[in-house]
Amino acid sequence: MRDIKLVEVRSEIAAGTRGASLGIDALKIASLDKLSDFFTRFDPINVQDANNYLWKGNRHPQAKYIEGVYQVLKNVHSTIESLRLDKKFPIILAGDHSTAAGTIMGIKAAHPEKRLGVIWIDAHADLHTPYTTPSGNMHGMPLAMCIHTDNLDCQVNEPMEETVQYWEKIKNIGGNFPKIKAEDIVFISVRDTEEPEDYLMRQYGIKNFTTEEVRALGVEKVAKSALELIKDCDQVYISFDVDSLDSSISVGTGTPVPNGLTVEEALKLNAELIKDKRVCCWEIVEVNPTLDTENLMAENAFDILEATTRSLVENF
Repeated sequence: MRDIKLVEVRSEIAAGTRGASLGIDALKIASLDKLSDFFTRFDPINVQDANNYLWKGNRHPQAKYIEGVYQVLKNVHSTIESLRLDKKFPIILAGDHSTAAGTIMGIKAAHPEKRLGVIWIDAHADLHTPYTTPSGNMHGMPLAMCIHTDNLDCQVNEPMEETVQYWEKIKNIGGNFPKIKAEDIVFISVRDTEEPEDYLMRQYGIKNFTTEEVRALGVEKVAKSALELIKDCDQVYISFDVDSLDSSISVGTGTPVPNGLTVEEALKLNAELIKDKRVCCWEIVEVNPTLDTENLMAENAFDILEATTRSLVENF
């Protein structure tokens, strides 16, 4: 069986609303309510966050709390690199989605010779940079960090010099080169993007399987097609943001968007994708119980987490 290691990242400084750092404990409460032994089966490792920067105030309008984001990404990078070198399979429970960049950087650092494909199940493309962001929230930037782009063709902001210096340091965690090729990204259910992100998706031909396509083609065919698109990759990383779920059921997350997946579709999709032997890491992010009622988002997310892990174990 895969040597699974749970990784807990309670970072929320890159999100636009507070509370995502509590998502991991909300998942644990959901597991208790469901009488599951999930959290007794896998020893977790905690990655140091930098949420204390929230008390200091933000000095970077185009990349909020970027000093803290840099620290967290370095911590995640080193943790994931060590786990992958030790042949562990990380299942990551994280707060805000910016930390995914550290995960990608860590996977690449452990095996720099291996080409890494990314399946990004999310309402958002997360391809913004400090030069293009409309909000300054860095959970909208992790994939741009990893493909090493500033996207100056679509520049609308003039970030401060110190912001740019931190942005360059972030892109260079693990080495001064792109950690993934943009064409090795596959989106599923992305539906809330801005023009700078659309520009990059067109430029690199990044495929997005819409919610409508998931329904029309069926989960199994979409999973197979997504994996086929990155057939030349040696490794695959799957990142599941709970805002990929429809806003009618994803109240407990910072940026819910209509026309998303059902819980059943997301559960089947992740369970199917993780059967591929190239998958080396899986992640679930952005559960925010402070926005929820009766912990419903965490309960749905936990069902997906448990089913995906079961599929991983059974299909090794």
